Amino acid sequence: MNRVKTGVIGLDSLLEGGFPEGRSILVSGGCGTGKTIFCMQYIYNGAKEYGEPGVYVTLDERPALIREDVIRFGWDLKKLEEQNMLQLVDGTIAKLGMPSEEEFSLPVTGFDVDKLLLEVMRVIKRIGAKRAVIDSIPALGFNFESSNEVRKAVLKLSYMLMRSGVTALMTSEVNEGNAKYGKYGVEEYVVDGVIVLHYMGVGTQSNRTLHIRKMRATHHSEDLHPIEITNKGMTVHKIEEEYAEA
Repeated sequence: MNRVKTGVIGLDSLLEGGFPEGRSILVSGGCGTGKTIFCMQYIYNGAKEYGEPGVYVTLDERPALIREDVIRFGWDLKKLEEQNMLQLVDGTIAKLGMPSEEEFSLPVTGFDVDKLLLEVMRVIKRIGAKRAVIDSIPALGFNFESSNEVRKAVLKLSYMLMRSGVTALMTSEVNEGNAKYGKYGVEEYVVDGVIVLHYMGVGTQSNRTLHIRKMRATHHSEDLHPIEITNKGMTVHKIEEEYAEA
């Protein structure tokens, strides 16, 4: 099986070399756990280091703010966009019925999964994308009345992204301590893999961890791994490294 390097330092060795090619993976966690950093690192390094164009669909935060935020990691998204190695698709303003200033965005005539897929497939084909991110499922699910509708939408997204040949990440949000791995409790059953990010603060100390909950067709670590966010992005540490330092 072909592997897609994650671009996240320390993660590939826990996944037999990377994500299984052409699969969909859920990246889940509470607010502030690093989901956007994780996914953008996957897209940015895919384009910059591995020559694999990527599409990042943002349904929560405006593209202009994302470009500003990731500069702190040395990630110049604009440069890669100009080279057609990376494209941001704006799905934030369409939900309000307003036009976007972005080159790639959803139409203001209404927000639904079919229109989202149409635009995403168009951009994937345009740049020959190998990677994609949908950020986030809760923002998409805001338009649905039941978890069954969300499940159908995620199934459709996963299927169409698989047909396009990309290896895709989707984000979802859960509260710390929640037994579910997605906001609706259905996302984890639809995708091929689940990565859960945790953030726990105690006093002045903070503890971030990553857990590979599921990854089809792959032997993977089942431990909770410490993660660190630095000025270069996210790094996943092995538990024995932490104990050695202690």
